Amino acid sequence: MASILNLYRKLLELPLSVLVKNNPIPHNPIEELCLNVQQPMVYVLPYTSQTDLVIFRKNCLNVGLPDPFEKNDIGGISLPRFVFLDEGQRIFKSKGAKKETIAIFNKYLELHRTFADLDVQLIPVSVLWGRSPGHENKTGLPNLRLLNGIQKFAAAIWFGRDTFVRFSQAVSLRYMVNEHGSDEKIAAKLARVAKIHFSKQRISATGPRLPNRQAMFNKLLQSPAILKAIEDEAKSKKISIEKAQKEAYKILDEIAANVSYEGLRVADRFLRWLWNKLYQGIDVQHADRVRKLALDGHEIVYVPCHRSHIDYLLLSYVLYHQGLVTPHIAAGINLNFWPVGAMFRRGGAFFIRRTFKGNRLYSTIFREYLAELFHRGYSVEYFIEGGRSRTGRLLAPKTGMMSMTLQALLQRQTRPISVVPVYVGYEHVLEVDTYAKELRGAAKEKENAGLVIRVIKKLRNLGKGYVNFGEPIVLSSYLNQHFPEWKEPHSEEERSSWFNKAVDSVSNQVMVNINNAAAVNAMNLTGLALLSSRQRALTREQLLEQLASYQQFLQNVPYSSDIIVPTETPEEMLDHVLNLDRVGVVQEKDNFGEIIRLERNYAVLMTYYRNNIQHLFVLPSLVASIVLHYESIQKSLVFDAVNKIYPFLQSELFLHFSQGEVNEQVENIIAELQRQNIIQCNENILSINKPHVRALQLWSAGIREILQRYYITVSILQNDPSISRGVLEKESQSVAQRLSVLHGINAPEFFDKAVFSAFVASLKEQGYFDDENHIDMQRLNALSEILSHMISTEVGLTIRSAVEKTEDFVE
Repeated sequence: MASILNLYRKLLELPLSVLVKNNPIPHNPIEELCLNVQQPMVYVLPYTSQTDLVIFRKNCLNVGLPDPFEKNDIGGISLPRFVFLDEGQRIFKSKGAKKETIAIFNKYLELHRTFADLDVQLIPVSVLWGRSPGHENKTGLPNLRLLNGIQKFAAAIWFGRDTFVRFSQAVSLRYMVNEHGSDEKIAAKLARVAKIHFSKQRISATGPRLPNRQAMFNKLLQSPAILKAIEDEAKSKKISIEKAQKEAYKILDEIAANVSYEGLRVADRFLRWLWNKLYQGIDVQHADRVRKLALDGHEIVYVPCHRSHIDYLLLSYVLYHQGLVTPHIAAGINLNFWPVGAMFRRGGAFFIRRTFKGNRLYSTIFREYLAELFHRGYSVEYFIEGGRSRTGRLLAPKTGMMSMTLQALLQRQTRPISVVPVYVGYEHVLEVDTYAKELRGAAKEKENAGLVIRVIKKLRNLGKGYVNFGEPIVLSSYLNQHFPEWKEPHSEEERSSWFNKAVDSVSNQVMVNINNAAAVNAMNLTGLALLSSRQRALTREQLLEQLASYQQFLQNVPYSSDIIVPTETPEEMLDHVLNLDRVGVVQEKDNFGEIIRLERNYAVLMTYYRNNIQHLFVLPSLVASIVLHYESIQKSLVFDAVNKIYPFLQSELFLHFSQGEVNEQVENIIAELQRQNIIQCNENILSINKPHVRALQLWSAGIREILQRYYITVSILQNDPSISRGVLEKESQSVAQRLSVLHGINAPEFFDKAVFSAFVASLKEQGYFDDENHIDMQRLNALSEILSHMISTEVGLTIRSAVEKTEDFVE
């Protein structure tokens, strides 16, 4: 029987190797699941299938795991390396597979009593043949059901490229023995737990059935909230109920997605081609966090940062290949144009207008539709920034969608809701040229088919892309910790008091967690170094030294445990950037050696990539700037200066250090800058290490423009304490525009009114002035004194001169 079985497997290997592609999830299970290859492994498959076994073995060998066909030899006893949990619809059935498996588990458990250092790892593995969840109005199960031989052959032809092998977290038999003993009941329990696990895994891979769109519309249009909104619409516009109902249906049809699994498969083929054309690879990190949430039955809300229109496509593609359900995506109504609007809708997009203001019917329908998605268990994705960042920084969060998410939690949601912040980054963004034009004053180009064709025509080498899943926020746990009153019954007025604060708090935490998961790459490190030089040029040696300094700092004083730090050498990073298309970094030679220069017309573009990671370096830049400009300063005064400025940086750049953690981080920063010989520390006095003053200058430049902006606003406020908040923001912007022209400041956010509005709001929040505009001049003067020390003489003169002229102009 064994020889016939082996022959049958051999016969299967050739056709399956041609028809079925290797798709392990995760892609590197040894590293991502922390598997110990020095200890024996036992693979647990859900049911008897030689076809699945052959496909699984191929993937297993491909990722470097032990061959399942070989046996584990423990103390002279040979035991199988794989087991089937249940029988399947197969030619070679394992009669009583469950009994055989429990017997094998028992033998392994007995060995643990004999060998104290033994720790066998049970690894649940399943082969997913396609991922269609099925439709609500159709009978039958999705394609994860047990298939007979003919069905499996058809599936291999049709789903060959969409067949995934899912490796799950290993169960330690040593732990089981130590905690629960090693009798037969434990073996049976292991089998039961594995069966439940496979059931959860199937649901997490396919998600709930796809909705009958018309049936969903009928249900929603009969909901009390929408019926009331229709009635109010008819009264306010003096139209018939029938006409208001038609308008409601039209709005719902405009909003709702129309997901098609076949559409997703077609999109997958296109996107695989697109990424291969555009990028040299997509680096995905921490997807295991999301898979765990899905297995635990959480409703998942993905909240990525928004760099490019292709963020929608990239995240869905990544999730699909990580064995997760692709989400319903809130997309701007501007993307609902022919022909891509219908394609996006089939891929899960539901469309949202830019504003709901003054349209109660629309806002009610949208809120009820979103709540229905949550109620049915569909994962959802939305961009909390509201639009794409033109500067490369995170934008202030728009809280409307988060408010609706929390409302869903409070109303009828039974499953836990987890918000997953996602950092999406690129070494080259497709639209960055357009962003630069818009920042110079050009009108935003309306999305249309012609724009899509032009973008596709410009396909070129754009480096790497990055998707890093940040620390999830389980909403119920977050509210329990920060707003414990959320579960208590409240009147509408009482609820709004804490609810609005909760929405703002969760939204801000999402932004912080996105920044915690930043992906550092060769492009933004090179841009950071070159833009730190006033001439946007460095010798090759200087640039390589600075890249090494940045890299060592990120490794030795990590901003967070989630950031991605490049592992390439500085030489490899620089060569990589020089080989990218249209980034403006050029290499020149003179009699003294090589110079790396950033072309002037690319300076604004490069600030975009620098700004992606500015938050990682702003604290060390502040410390470097203090030492550089004071030349010699007591360490205690450095801490004092940092603590005065940090709250504004924290608010502007969504930094994660609490006020109590800042001093410890600054201590680590000082130690690292000292270790790199950039600064000196003698008897608690920090001073410049003159042989390395150029490195100190480059480090300090990372915060130069931020401090200049702060000094502008503080100087205007000092000069005219009675100035209104609106005028303060406007005049700050005017002075910044003048400064940018006179001193060649290319950063597009430098004179953005939004950053001045945020800084003025932070001044108020920190108590520098109150609602009646009463200024705490003592604190303001102390802040101004610190800022003025870190502003160059010529820039300080320009600011003070402009502030005086502003006063004359206002008068």
